[in-house]
This record gives sequence, structure tokens and C-alpha cells, in this order.
Amino acid sequence: MPSLTLYGIPNCDTVKRARAWLTEAGATVAFVDFKKAPPTVPQLRTWAQAVGWQTLLNRQGTTWRKLDEATQALACDEAGAVALLATQPSAIKRPVVDWGDGRVTVGFGEERFAKLLAGERA
Repeated sequence: MPSLTLYGIPNCDTVKRARAWLTEAGATVAFVDFKKAPPTVPQLRTWAQAVGWQTLLNRQGTTWRKLDEATQALACDEAGAVALLATQPSAIKRPVVDWGDGRVTVGFGEERFAKLLAGERA
């Protein structure tokens, strides 16, 4: 089984489901709490390049909705979104999973995770 790093917030329901599913599937999962260890700008750039900055930015969440329009407007391109996410890590769609082999995903789905654990591209 691969060794994975899952990034998120411990009280997020999607993060909880993903962690439980991965553990049940036998994966070794290191968890990184955005609140205690926010991602760095280079890390955010890597994720944005892997999945697209639009995917990484959670425009549906409470954090995004609480931001004023001027702050939201900063996220009009990858550079602006990365800068915003560096200061507002709760606005990152969760979970972010580094599969340990160059693959990075955002969000959770059992079928997709099963394929990824099997080494397939999903």
C-alpha cells in the first residue's frame, strides 16, 4: 500500500470520510491540518498546476462566502488564487491528497480513490 499525505481540516466531514475510507482500505495516511501547518506558496503552486487553481479554490464554502468582494476578486487567476489560499487555507477545497507518486487530487470519491490506490490514473 502506498504512503499518502492527506491535507485538510480535522472537523471537515469530507476529510473525515476520506481519512476513514483510506484507513479502512489499508493505506498509510499522514494527516496535515491546514490550521496548524498551512500549505506554503510553492506547495499551493504545485497543487494548482496538478489540479487547476479553479479546482483548488472552494467557492462553495463558508470561508469564501465570508470574504469581502475585493478579497474574492483577488482570485481571478492562478497567482491571485495561490496568494489568497496562502492566507486563507480554509478556502482550499478538501481534502487535498498527495498520493506519493506525483499524483495530487482534491475532493473525495470512493470509486476514484479505489482506482488511485490501485495505481490507476483517475
